[in-house]
Amino acid sequence: MLDESTYKHLADAVMSRIEDVMGAFDPDVVDCDRAGDVVTLTLGNSIKCIVNTQRPTRQIWLAARDRAWHFAYDDEGGRWMDDKGTGSELFATISSVVKQHAGVDVPFG
Repeated sequence: MLDESTYKHLADAVMSRIEDVMGAFDPDVVDCDRAGDVVTLTLGNSIKCIVNTQRPTRQIWLAARDRAWHFAYDDEGGRWMDDKGTGSELFATISSVVKQHAGVDVPFG
């Protein structure tokens, strides 16, 4: 498990990256709002996508509609991966949710 300092650094970088990428969209398509450790994406059709840190478990959680994912940091791959072993990566999952509900591609790179 990550130590608190490393987790905070990595989680802050994730939240900033989401905010930077999503902030480039027209707010009528994807509206991005960050409040502390929570990023709320309101997609064009009023669907909410919530990304938040979970400090006690050192994870990042994602919720959209009736789905939820928990991502843990994979040191070897340097990525946030779904803790259920599905192979889902955080940014790819966010991209998929946004594409499905707002119809736009997200350039996380």
